[in-house]
Amino acid sequence: MSDDEAPEVMEGEPAPRRAPWLIGIVVLLAALAGGGYYWQSHRAAAGGEAKAAANKPEIFLAMEPAFVVTLRDGDALRYLQVGVTLMAHDQAAIGVAKDVDPILRDGLVSLFSSQKFETISETAGREKLQADALAEVRKVVGKRLGRPGIDALYFTSFVIQ
Repeated sequence: MSDDEAPEVMEGEPAPRRAPWLIGIVVLLAALAGGGYYWQSHRAAAGGEAKAAANKPEIFLAMEPAFVVTLRDGDALRYLQVGVTLMAHDQAAIGVAKDVDPILRDGLVSLFSSQKFETISETAGREKLQADALAEVRKVVGKRLGRPGIDALYFTSFVIQ
């Protein structure tokens, strides 16, 4: 018998078995393809939600009046006046922020008055204070809304005397 000829199968003999590893590879490839499709479809859906939120207009809430606190600078007292504006893409988050304004103001006054003059007189210190203030606002709003809701916090004025 030459190599080109197919082996004959006799009656009553079982058909030759395909290699089990070949079936395993086919199953593995099918599982990977299904998993890749699932992951890609969910990633695209999450990206669509993020783009939808980004396409919504910004809503601003100025926290009036501006915050005024005292700061210690060695033996001297200094004053810090900070204007704060919140930004969100969700009207519900702004509504919650308005409803809990006294709680937000209390937390921010505590945060601002605990600062040191040396720290906030530098850009890095102001940026950290801004991030801490946003975290405080998100904590309060998130507790009532179930999600952070507030996207940014801006210092619209920052005066140290």
